[in-house]
Amino acid sequence: MSHSAHSDVTPVFISDENAADPDRLVTAARPDTSATMAATTFAGGGARNVTVTTSGTGDNAKTCTITGTDVFGNAMTEVIVSTGSAEAVAGAKLFLTVSAVECSAKYAANITVGSGSLCAQALQGSNRVRLKGFSIVSGGSTGVVNHYDGTPEDGSILFKSHTIGTDNATVSHPVPGEGALFKDGMTVQYTVATIDMMTFFYA
Repeated sequence: MSHSAHSDVTPVFISDENAADPDRLVTAARPDTSATMAATTFAGGGARNVTVTTSGTGDNAKTCTITGTDVFGNAMTEVIVSTGSAEAVAGAKLFLTVSAVECSAKYAANITVGSGSLCAQALQGSNRVRLKGFSIVSGGSTGVVNHYDGTPEDGSILFKSHTIGTDNATVSHPVPGEGALFKDGMTVQYTVATIDMMTFFYA
């Protein structure tokens, strides 16, 4: 994400086409408490949901507690509960950073912890902004872009946009009047592959 200064209206560019990475945070391991972290941030620089993938079939109700920060940098935790099948379980919260993964018990076989396909980025942290207009370059799949006043976990969706699913097609929208007010900060939440790039103009 980048922006230009010295203007009443500032453009912000968001581009994150990085695919989900199931072992971004923890590579194959069987931790019984704290896992060794392979990384603490995600490719693309934004926030992602976290996935826990099991390879054993005896891990029903075992948990991984994810500790880190939300899209604004505030402390956040989430407990991801594994099933009895060898499969990936995706969390719902979007972490900007992950500082620790704590397992409730030793897993039956190796697990990995990584990034899912849900993404979020903030325009200017929790600062109040007025959105003046935006454009979305669509990815190859249709999807919804949620525009949150605040974070996806604690804020509210002010409005939604829809990508058209034609790769590299651009849709632009001016915002009338003085713009849309995001009093608790603006966060954009989307799914990988639905967008190639988004540009937001705010003051």
